[in-house]
Amino acid sequence: MKKIAYLIIPLVMVMVLLTTSLSAAVSANTVAPFSARRGVPAVATAPTLGTSSSFAVLGGSTVTNTGTSTVNGDLGVSPGTAVTGFPPGIVTGGTIHSADAVADQAQVDLTAAYDALAGQACDTNLTDQDLGGMTLTPGVYCFDTSAQLTGVLTLDALGDPYSVFVFQIGSTLTTASDSSVSVINSATVCNVFWQIGSSATLSTGTTFVGSILALESITLNTGASIEGRALARNGAVTMDTNDIDISICSEGPAPTAVPTDVVSPTETSVPTTEPTTAPTSVPTSAPVAAPATETPVTAPPTPTAEAVQALLPAAGVAGTVGGNLGGLIAGATVGLSAVAIWLSRRNRK
Repeated sequence: MKKIAYLIIPLVMVMVLLTTSLSAAVSANTVAPFSARRGVPAVATAPTLGTSSSFAVLGGSTVTNTGTSTVNGDLGVSPGTAVTGFPPGIVTGGTIHSADAVADQAQVDLTAAYDALAGQACDTNLTDQDLGGMTLTPGVYCFDTSAQLTGVLTLDALGDPYSVFVFQIGSTLTTASDSSVSVINSATVCNVFWQIGSSATLSTGTTFVGSILALESITLNTGASIEGRALARNGAVTMDTNDIDISICSEGPAPTAVPTDVVSPTETSVPTTEPTTAPTSVPTSAPVAAPATETPVTAPPTPTAEAVQALLPAAGVAGTVGGNLGGLIAGATVGLSAVAIWLSRRNRK
């Protein structure tokens, strides 16, 4: 009987170790990762614009201009072919593309970006509210039908330069004269997107920012300006003495200086009989490569609510199974411990 007791005691110790290891493994595998936990809100993400990113103006049927408009970036139309009013309009920093392969592909990429914006979950519904006078933080804002801007809309990035603002508008976007959109606290116009279910009209003197992606047409009245893009999928882009500029989104990050080791000079004696000669050439720094062209910069995507919910049932099942198995092993351990103690006491008698 003593031999049996000696065998049971090591077995009890092994069972205790197995129970501890199993509990730790189950805990590690049933805790959802931080990004997939409940309560984490959806985050607006910038779409991939592809080749359309180089276009300041892109129309589906025609692009027309009156007056001395300035377009900084590519200007194109597809599948239509008509581009009128250049000159007197001026295209700088880009090329005019009329139903060529570049414009065709830009329209394909525009459609993909438009769909990506339309598919994002709405954080805040602003239907029937005027955007004028609002200060909005990063997120997805939606209108069931039309949207109106009268006055000043302020977009506050809260110090995060990677933050994104997405506006989903069911039908039309219209601004009042001299309205404006401003960005503050590290917000960038490159990460502001307007997905328009129909057409957009910027009234006289409007100062606008971001990329307008309209299903139909975009009309810019006299003196309206966009720091961003006017991209129409099916209709026309109509301009009248406007400025549209994407140069800020075409520039890469400013090059940063690379610090070099600072060596303190030491005193050296210079012979008086030998004249010192200045170096004939000063080595120059290595050439800096031109910054890459890119538009919006975004943080890594956050899992959607659907993905989070999909993880929870599996986690619950795993936790239940692990808990039951751990309880079974723990019970067996207690039972074996009791047997070992009983045998030990019996042998003493």
